[in-house]
Amino acid sequence: MSFVKTPQELLRLRQKKFDFYNAEMVFAVWLTRPDVVERLLPPPLKPAGLPMATAFIATYPRTSFGPPYNEAALFLSAQYNNVLGSYCLAMPVTNDMAMAGGREVFGFPKKIAQQIQLAKLGEKTIGFVERNGIHFFELEFTHDEQSVPEYLKQSFDITNEAGAGTYLFKSFMAPDDQIFDYPPRLIRQNTVFRPTIIEWGQAQVKLIPSDYDPWYEVEVVNPLGALRIVGNNTMLPGQVLAEVDPLEFAPYAFTKWDW
Repeated sequence: MSFVKTPQELLRLRQKKFDFYNAEMVFAVWLTRPDVVERLLPPPLKPAGLPMATAFIATYPRTSFGPPYNEAALFLSAQYNNVLGSYCLAMPVTNDMAMAGGREVFGFPKKIAQQIQLAKLGEKTIGFVERNGIHFFELEFTHDEQSVPEYLKQSFDITNEAGAGTYLFKSFMAPDDQIFDYPPRLIRQNTVFRPTIIEWGQAQVKLIPSDYDPWYEVEVVNPLGALRIVGNNTMLPGQVLAEVDPLEFAPYAFTKWDW
């Protein structure tokens, strides 16, 4: 290993995809207020039908690109040019390389969390996320197939071979008196899920106020259901969809920071 990579090492480092093996994930889905979605979505993204929010907690015991780590995330349903997807509002992780890679390659709004835990206790799976001494997100999942509406299962097609699409904004603060190094870029990145275990049910979600991680802004108005999966996931390469106006995007540019 060296600070300077050889041509052979550079070829190996140019991964086209990122794999996760035996990943366990619990998703909670709820309806929030329409005005919350409209306020938090950066243009040119637009609301997509129901004001749906999704959050997950995940454990990744093995990956193709680094050591094990845990992760959580918060999304809002969104669309761009009438193509549905999810806008990622926040993504705490427990590994610095996972944070740097997600932020610098795709634009994921990642921060380091002190703790992200997910554990199966009898019939329930519980989890929480902690940063700056605050458990700002907690969930308790119960397997109950009959309680989940069919339209949620259809809209949340976890086995879609094209993958689930995430909208992101890639930007870097400028070192001079400009706002950004370059015009922020709207990115779409798809992840393919190949679960061996699929459990639908319900999740009790608790959002605790935090100045650093304001997930509580995405109020739970109507819980819709929850999903627990275990299996292999693959992050596919992203695509730059558009450049956005720096001044218009500036108010939304601090999801990666505690400022």
